[in-house]
Amino acid sequence: MHINGKAFRTIWFDEKDQAVKIIDQTKLPHKFEIKNLKTIRDAINAIKIMEVRGAPLIGATAAYGVVLAIMENNDHKFIKVSCENLVQSRPTAINLKWAVNRMLKKLSGINNNEVLKIALEEAKLICEEDVKFCENIGLNGLKIIEEIYNKKKDTVNILTHCNAGWLATIDWGTATSPIYHAYKKGIKIHVWVDETRPRNQGAFLTSYELNEEGVPNTIIADNAGGILMQRGEVDMCIVGTDRTIATGDVANKIGTYLKALAAKDNNIPFYVALPSSSIDWETTDLKKIPIEERNSEELSHLEGLGKDGTLKKILIYPKKSKAMNLAFDITPAKYITGLITEKGVCEASKEGLKKLFK
Repeated sequence: MHINGKAFRTIWFDEKDQAVKIIDQTKLPHKFEIKNLKTIRDAINAIKIMEVRGAPLIGATAAYGVVLAIMENNDHKFIKVSCENLVQSRPTAINLKWAVNRMLKKLSGINNNEVLKIALEEAKLICEEDVKFCENIGLNGLKIIEEIYNKKKDTVNILTHCNAGWLATIDWGTATSPIYHAYKKGIKIHVWVDETRPRNQGAFLTSYELNEEGVPNTIIADNAGGILMQRGEVDMCIVGTDRTIATGDVANKIGTYLKALAAKDNNIPFYVALPSSSIDWETTDLKKIPIEERNSEELSHLEGLGKDGTLKKILIYPKKSKAMNLAFDITPAKYITGLITEKGVCEASKEGLKKLFK
């Protein structure tokens, strides 16, 4: 995808600098900065403080984190501890654990002289697969948008939540991929972008990338979606997911569940877009999905661009007030119209997933 007309991916390995390069998403949309990750600690910190975020990108960063650990100290014990620390850095996104386990499996029994080469190849492969998966998600989701457009013969209004765009993946995005494919095909599209408190990933990231691609969009407060649905101003909802369990239940950014309830009440299709790497096949009880609780300062403070052009953080809550910052909620499968994956669209259920992923 593009920034200022130039094509970018969210993460890549620079042979010259011998470093993993990322777009520092904590600076967006006000500043575009490329950051170098050179140690395992850099990779873990990037995941923790959300310089990289979004389940697929977290997974890719974890894969490259294993590479950085090997570059730092090609010792079995050091690599093992590094992998454990990576997995613990963000508990909800299943791609992180999936990527680390895949890397370890690939490196099992490999000669020490070959391990770095094989690790780097595998990390790059994980990224290339994600790009292809997201492109196919877009093509499969495009068919749904086309059906709505052919019936409506007018602009298709799509509501999103959080950022499940290319900034959350390697390229294309999950929820945004069908939107980009539809837009490139000439279908009239307008996106309602949930602001997505507390970190404003919708306002800061989704709107930013849609603007760069020329897709019409409007930022709304998180709680405005309901009335827009009541007014008939939303044709469909598409969101991403940090973890979809074997039964089709979905963990995603806090507020997703409320949007699904509003969509159900107003007979509006509610789709979840995901690559298979976001599926947790081992969990069948939604109550067992770990829900990350993050620093309350993400709620109590806002960061923005000051008049002097510098980023400033300000307190917006009373000093004595406490805040609880749950990062994710769970949307039961019964509220989900369908899951859009790289292999097709299926019912949000154990049976639906098994039909696509045998």
